[in-house]
Amino acid sequence: MKKLTLLLLLVFISTLNALQATPQSIVDELLAADRAFSVASGKSDVVNGLSAMFGDDIMLMHAGGVASGKAGATEALRQNQANAGASITWTPLRAAISGDGRHGFTAGFMNLRTADGKETPLKYLAYWQKQAAGWRVTAYKRGQAKAMPSLTPMANVLSAAIVAPATDAAVIEQYRKSLADAETAFSNDAQTMGIGPAFTRYGSPDAINLGPPDVPVFIVGNDRIGLAVGGGSQAPGSPVTWGPDVKTIVAASGDFGVTIGHIVPNAPGPDGKPQPGRPFFTIWHRANPSAPWRYLAE
Repeated sequence: MKKLTLLLLLVFISTLNALQATPQSIVDELLAADRAFSVASGKSDVVNGLSAMFGDDIMLMHAGGVASGKAGATEALRQNQANAGASITWTPLRAAISGDGRHGFTAGFMNLRTADGKETPLKYLAYWQKQAAGWRVTAYKRGQAKAMPSLTPMANVLSAAIVAPATDAAVIEQYRKSLADAETAFSNDAQTMGIGPAFTRYGSPDAINLGPPDVPVFIVGNDRIGLAVGGGSQAPGSPVTWGPDVKTIVAASGDFGVTIGHIVPNAPGPDGKPQPGRPFFTIWHRANPSAPWRYLAE
């Protein structure tokens, strides 16, 4: 009985401390954790530097698909020849957190240095969860960048206040399902209204897209993302279909989460067979559990 009372007291104190924190202090904490991992990575190699920040349940996007779990993600990094003998550091330029302060994302630019001194600029997007060991990444991807841009911080996305997380598993599952349904509806609407208009409709005005390699900075805003993804076309129809077929993660505050799945071409390949999909993840946000979901980063 005494052990149960002590446990309840510790949970109460932890919750109270979280509620006393501010959105700004928590986003600062997340950014500090990301920067600290970068500093440590610069003294190591790519595989150890990146895997140090991975949670046990990490989902890593890579050329071969989605690597699940820390061991699988670490092996995928090891198999990438670009990482062999190289080191990597990065600078987060933007962050956002959930209403309960337990989930968040960072996005920024990386510098990959090979053993012969060659440097390659990259972009990255990381979804984080606050775990027993601290902030750890549970979804991660990086992409090519044409050049290293000016590393000017962007405005972070903060909730109005830190709120208590839901504790009812059924409520959290309802949040998760609503997010998965939003991703599915996003793809379904793209098939009729067009992929560009769909990206405009389902995006937040302050959303970011990593953009293609020839764009040195992030694409910012749902309107610009819609134009970029749609190639400027407003024609109906979409060349691809997608959905959260791998996993959907949601914060217990019901306002923040990530969908992980595959983007599949609608047209068959040259052999007439369905073409393989490529992995994606999209980070979503909404003002409160009653508001519509809008993507915030992808």
